[in-house]
Amino acid sequence: MSVSTAAPRARSRALPLSALLAHRGILIGGTIILFFVLLAILAPWLTDYSPYAPDIKARLKPPFWDEGTVAGHPLGTDQLGRDYLTRLLYGARISLVIGLFAVAISSVIGITLGLIAGYFGGKVDAFISFIITTRLSMPVILIALAVVAIAGGSLTTVILVIGFLIWDQFAVVARSATQQVRSAEYVRSAEALGCSLPHILLREILPNIAPALIVVATVELANAILLEAALSFLGLGVQAPLPSWGLMLSEAKNFMFFDPWLITLPGVCLFVLTIAINLAGDGLRDVTRGVRR
Repeated sequence: MSVSTAAPRARSRALPLSALLAHRGILIGGTIILFFVLLAILAPWLTDYSPYAPDIKARLKPPFWDEGTVAGHPLGTDQLGRDYLTRLLYGARISLVIGLFAVAISSVIGITLGLIAGYFGGKVDAFISFIITTRLSMPVILIALAVVAIAGGSLTTVILVIGFLIWDQFAVVARSATQQVRSAEYVRSAEALGCSLPHILLREILPNIAPALIVVATVELANAILLEAALSFLGLGVQAPLPSWGLMLSEAKNFMFFDPWLITLPGVCLFVLTIAINLAGDGLRDVTRGVRR
C-alpha cells in the first residue's frame, strides 16, 4: 500500500452545489459575473466595429436614449468616433484578464508563504510574519503608482505590479487556517507515514483550507480590477488605445458635463462588476462557514 493512499483523509469540505445555488448573493453575483465573462469572450461576435479604429466624422454621437443618435451605435461614440459599446465589451476583457492573472500571481505567493509559516511555526513563522507585516504597512496605490511610473504602463506591467502587491490577504488567511489544521489527525498520520512536505502541504492541508482562500480570491479580484482602473484613470495603467474602463473614465472626464454617458457607462460597468464579485464572495463566505461548522 502506498503512503499516499494509506494516510487517513480529511472529511470532505467540498461546497455542495445546492447550497451555492440556494444563496441569493452567490446566485445574483455569479449570474452577473457570468454575463460579463460571456460578453468579454464573445465581444468579436457581438459587434462589427474595432475598439481601436477612430471615425472622426462620427465622434461624440449620443446613445439610443438621447436625441441625435445614429443607427449602428446604440451606446454612442467617444471623442474619436469609436463605437462605445465595442469599447465597453473589450474593456471587460481587459479588466477580467488583469484581475484574474493578478489574483493568480498573488495567490501563489501568498498561499505559499502562509502554508510554510503556518506549518513550521517558530522562527520561520516569525520571519514570514515580519514580511507580511512589512507588506501591510505599505500603501498599495502609492507603491503601484511609483513602480508603474518607473517601469512604464503596459498590460503586462500592470498585471505584475498588482499581483505582487495584493498577496498579503492570501498569506494571512493561509497562515491562520494552516495553524488550525496543523495538528489534525490526517496531517499527523501523513507525517507518521513519511509523506513528503509538498504532499502534506498540497494534498493534505491545502484542500482543507481552500474554501477560505476562495473567498479571499473573490475579494482580491474586485480589488485588482479597481486598482487597475485607478492606475489607468491616472494615466499610469493600461495605455491607449487599449479600451480599459479606467482609461475610458480618464478620457471622458473632459466631456462629463456635456456628454455624461461617456463617463457614466464605464463607471456603471465597473461598479456592477465589482459589486457582483463582492456579492459572490460574501455568499461563499456564508456557505463556507456552514461547511466548517
